[in-house]
Amino acid sequence: MPTRRRTGDLTSGPIPRTLLLFALPVLGSNVLQSLNGSINAVWVGRFLGEAALTATSNANLVLFLILGTVFGIGMAATILVAQSVGARDLPEARRIVGTSATFFFFMVSVVFAVCGWVWVDAILNTLGTPADALPLARSYLRIIFVAVPMMNLLSFVMTVLRGAGDSRTPFVFMALAVLLDIVLNPLLIRGIGPFPELGIAGSATATLIGQTVSVIAILIVLYARKHPLRLAGANLALLRPDPALLRTVVFKGVPMGLQMIVVSAAALTVMGIVNSYGSQVAAAYGIAAQLWTYIQMPALAIGAAVSSMAAQNVGAGRWDRIGQVAASGVGFNLVLTGALVALLFVFDRAVLSLFLSTDSAAIDIAAHINKVASWSFILFGVTIVLFATVRATGAVMPPLIILVISVLIVRTGFAYFFRSVVGEEALWWSFPAGSITSLALAAAYYRFGRWRSMHMIEGRPAAGEPPDTGLGVPRQRAHLSPETPNG
Repeated sequence: MPTRRRTGDLTSGPIPRTLLLFALPVLGSNVLQSLNGSINAVWVGRFLGEAALTATSNANLVLFLILGTVFGIGMAATILVAQSVGARDLPEARRIVGTSATFFFFMVSVVFAVCGWVWVDAILNTLGTPADALPLARSYLRIIFVAVPMMNLLSFVMTVLRGAGDSRTPFVFMALAVLLDIVLNPLLIRGIGPFPELGIAGSATATLIGQTVSVIAILIVLYARKHPLRLAGANLALLRPDPALLRTVVFKGVPMGLQMIVVSAAALTVMGIVNSYGSQVAAAYGIAAQLWTYIQMPALAIGAAVSSMAAQNVGAGRWDRIGQVAASGVGFNLVLTGALVALLFVFDRAVLSLFLSTDSAAIDIAAHINKVASWSFILFGVTIVLFATVRATGAVMPPLIILVISVLIVRTGFAYFFRSVVGEEALWWSFPAGSITSLALAAAYYRFGRWRSMHMIEGRPAAGEPPDTGLGVPRQRAHLSPETPNG
């Protein structure tokens, strides 16, 4: 008689169906976050004007850099939790949660909040924030810094749940945070009804309230459900950081965080070159880049799902499934990202006219940019899936090196040096050049690299041989050894 599949178990069942059902709520969360930012920008721009919108843009750049710094650490914790859950080692998973939560909330988030509040003017001056936007940016960013601990804690709880195989609960509470943020923004900006008129500070306060309510609500639900990874009673002692485990989380997490910074640095470099061609080209590129954000969402969601699913199977020693997980992720990316790119090709002018007037010359430029560059995100999406697969074993440096080569060196180098040959066309063709390079290098590492013999924690038993925890759950034997190429 077949055993019943455990809730949150990503090590059994049909791989494509399990992966897709896991990825869809992650995709929904990504869409909600992007829509939240766009709608809030509309409120600020409409009620407070261009200077306020510039202020929030500068402040959000600082916020992105902060979240990017802790993103990798969260990913490392997620992979460790997923491996432990896959190995049926719940005590180890709780130990990871305790150490990581303390590091996230007290050692990083609180320090960021305090330092940001104190040095807000120095930060904004370093960014070159325009003088008319500086007071607004200061008011906005100080409240955002207060919100940082709650934002990071909510992000941490959601990533841990995904590592444990649950992507639906994070989606529900992300929806709650976004809904509160969107509804409270105009009320607090304009002082509608019983709400005080806070101006631009009201927009930041809406974010603070949304994140705080959501993180408190999700913790209440998890404790009410007696979630196996909650820390209660004697397990509260696990909040004291384990030095060896903390070292692993940081040293594995920093390279993953640096990947976001590498991509951001390349984007800023290309934007600087684009600006030299005038406002029309800059506006066209800005709109195209905004559309690319949505094009990349399926790949990012699938990558997150692949990372959690592969890590659980690594912990369980199910190396026979790793290649199938990667192949399914690649297939879904080709279908979903390919469909979005095809739709953009067909309806490009209709979509672009939502942002630009129909008689604007920038529409022609943006349409051309999309035709040249948008298809390359299908290739980059495959790279994301391959990166997610190898990272699940603890191989974090090769993806970072590949991104430095393909995005920083190839993409920005192509855009800069080929301008003298083909002009602004070099900017748009730099994206296919970078994507082709990253895919070639990622595929080569996936096929020939030593990622199958990597592990997250030094001294941990080899995959397929989880420690005997006394949980009464039989170990799953690996059908393939970690050194066996697959997929």
